This record gives sequence, C-alpha cells and structure tokens, in this order.
Amino acid sequence: MAYSMLESGLQALILCGPGNSFGNLLNTEKTPKCLALVANRPMVYYSLDFSKRSGITDVTLITPPSALAPIKAALEKNPFLNSISLPKVLGPQDLLETMTTTDLLRLPEVQAYIQSNFLLLPCDLVCDIGESLLEHWVLSGTRRTLDCQGSLCLYYKADVSVKDEILDLVAVASPKRTDISSTSNHELSKLVISMGMDTIKSKMEKEKSFSFGRSFTEKHDNFRLLTGYRDAHLYFFPYWVKDLIRRQERLDSVKEDLIGFWAKSQWQQGLGEKLGIEACLRQLDESQEVYCQDVSTSTHGISQNHLRGPGPIQHPMKIPPLLAYLQTESAQLTRRVDNPALLLSTSLYLAKIDSKQDIIFPAQPASFSHDQKISYPRGISEWCSISKADCLLASEVVVEKNCVIKETCIGPNSKICSGSQLTLCVILDNVAIGECCVLSGCIVGGRSLVGRRSVLEDCQIQEGYTVPEETDAKNEILKPLSTDILG
Repeated sequence: MAYSMLESGLQALILCGPGNSFGNLLNTEKTPKCLALVANRPMVYYSLDFSKRSGITDVTLITPPSALAPIKAALEKNPFLNSISLPKVLGPQDLLETMTTTDLLRLPEVQAYIQSNFLLLPCDLVCDIGESLLEHWVLSGTRRTLDCQGSLCLYYKADVSVKDEILDLVAVASPKRTDISSTSNHELSKLVISMGMDTIKSKMEKEKSFSFGRSFTEKHDNFRLLTGYRDAHLYFFPYWVKDLIRRQERLDSVKEDLIGFWAKSQWQQGLGEKLGIEACLRQLDESQEVYCQDVSTSTHGISQNHLRGPGPIQHPMKIPPLLAYLQTESAQLTRRVDNPALLLSTSLYLAKIDSKQDIIFPAQPASFSHDQKISYPRGISEWCSISKADCLLASEVVVEKNCVIKETCIGPNSKICSGSQLTLCVILDNVAIGECCVLSGCIVGGRSLVGRRSVLEDCQIQEGYTVPEETDAKNEILKPLSTDILG
C-alpha cells in the first residue's frame, strides 16, 4: 500500500556525502559517491526508488556544490535515474564536505526547504521494504496529528562477514499502548538505547567499565539488548525535529546525539528539557492554539482572551515515542553501502536476483531485478563462459573469446580481453581488462586499465589507474605513486 504525498505528508531528503569512506577507489571530482555503481546502477538510484515506492514525490538530493554538475548530468542521462521522477538537487554554498549531518540540517537553505514531516536517508542505502515501512510509521499511532510527534528508525541485521561493517548496540522495550495505535499489527519496538559499538569501546577503554545507570534499570525491567544490528540512517521525522536541530547546536550527530539522546530522554528525567524537546513541543502546541483561535474568531466571533485562558500551563511534556523497526527477515534486503567491501558484497548479492526476462509468470520480479542479466548480448563471444545466474553485464560490455566469468558485475562500456578469468569481482564503468588476466575478489574503479597477464586477488584499483602488465598482487590498493606520497 503506497501512500500519496498528501496522505503521508512527507518530504524526502537524500544526503549525498563526499564518499570519504571509499578511500582511493573513487575520484570524487568525477564520480561523487552517490553515482558509484552498485550492481550496475548508480548508488542513489536505490534511495530514489525507496522514496518512489513509499509514495513520496517531493524528493531532494542535498550535496556539496562541487558535486552539483555531475549529479545533474547523471539525472538527465543515466537510464536508471531518468526512469524515476527527477528529484530536486540542492547544493548549499556553505555546505562543506567535512560538515556533520546536523550542521547540514541547520543551513538556512535546508531549513527553508523543510516544510512538513520529513524522511531523512543516505544516498548509500539499499532497502526493499519501501511502502511497508511508511505504513508502519503511519499505523504506529505516532502520527497523531498533521505534525506527527513521534519518530521511527530502521535497524537491520548487519552482515558480520563483511570487513569494517559498522555495528550498533540497541536496547528496545515493548511500546506502551499510548505510544502505538491499536490499529497497528506491526512489530514495532520502543527504542531506549542506541549507541555505536565504537563509542562503547572508547568509553570502556577510558573508564574501564560501562553501564546504563540506575534510572534505566528502574524504568525498564523488561527489555532486549541486541548486538549485531546497524542503524540504517533512515528516519521518519516529525516537523518539529527541524526546529530542535536548529536550536540545539550541541547535537553534532543525528545517529549518536539526536537519536541516542532522544531514546534516553524517554526514561532519563529532565533530559528532554535539557535537549529542548519540551520547548519545541510547547511552541508547536502554542502555534496550533493560535491557529485554532484565528479560525474560531473568524468563524464564530469568539474572544481570543476567552480561548487563551489565564496563560500557558508549564507542566512536564510527555516525550514523543521513538520507535524502532528491527528488520530480521532474510527475504528483505537492507544494507548501507558505505565502503568498498560493502559495495562488493551488495553488488554480488544483487547480481544473483533473477532478471525480469527470466521470471516465469505468474511469479513477480524482485524489487531490484534488472531487465536482463546480459544487457548487450552482441558484445559477448560465443567462445566464453559466463555464469548467468550470478553475473550482471551492463550495456556495451564486450567479452572476448576464452574468458571465464563467475559471480561478477561488469559496468557499462567495459571490455574483457581474451583469456581472462573474473571471479567475485565488481568492475565499474569504462574499464579494460587485458588479455589472460586472473582477478578474484577485486573492485576495479571506473576508467581503469588492467595490464595483460596480471594476477590480482582481493585488490582495489583506483578510478582511472593503469595497472602495469604482469602485476601480481594480493590484498593491495593499486593507485598512482603520487597518491601514496601525498597520503
């Protein structure tokens, strides 16, 4: 069930960061992170697709000004991106590549853009839950008014086999009936603790111990403590959060500070007031009261003094519920793709999904099915072996004779010369692999060249780099010498 923009009252903000976590794999001046290929589609395609399936039509990409030109060009020319309703692109002049998410949300241009409840998500999220997650939020009971006081976060079971996967410690409790609508049959939890494992390790090293404190244990005698989960950085926020972020400059991070402190404020007395949550809610109540006064006065001629009463009563406000949806079903995919290892594993996972061409009626194609596994059959020599079930070959890919390709994604306009073998690799766009090369577990950046008879295992090749002929390397990042010297 997809909700229209009118029903959901949502705007979507997709954050397109600089891609520092990809190290030397990308030349971000030419290829911003959001345009890196994940299973032969630009990364940002998946966030745009999520917004589309959620019925959200007011979508904006927020990016550093330096990335505006390549992103706008890709939106117009890339067949995957221009098949979706084109989003707005916002490149605030004061947006720095080192800026935190909360500082970004404080920028005047961004503040002016947010006019309603909003969905905040990264450009590197692959998620096929779509409209059902929005339905969870709408039916959760947090959407009590047009201003939707509560919030919903998404956590997913991380792939522990992937190197450098970021993990979080999550504590959840059963939501109270007042926090969740009686019409909701969905498994939602009340989020009471959310902390990055790196933060916990740092505290333990410094303080030699770690505890939640007495107030937590007194408030929650029945909770679940979960490890192995990761915050997807996908948040359904009520409008008042925009003002909270603007007012509270001590919030540096959405994940660690805004979400982490909001979760604690539900059981730590006085924290909501310190954060400014109560002030934002009181202002919201007052603005709604003024609106009601204006309507009543204009329609019934009732005195504003009569409606206002003796003045606002300053009583402790109830902290709005912060709910979590914990995704555990293996049939649904949710994954952040924010480093090379995750780009490799996610692309290879998506390559195994049957194409629309291979689906037998009445079965329906999966969310991220490609039209064809091999987009350009004319470019494939009949004297080569390609494992079609677990490979993706994009448009204008040429594979010469005697090649063997298994569990591999090959990006558009790439060429695999005769006698080469590729296994468990991701080849980005406009790449040339020389004759008789053997690559296993490698990520090859766009516009790269691998010299003939090279043998590479678990290597990363920087975008635009030429690997010398007969290179033999394992677990290396191959890049120009000047990059090594300059660090």
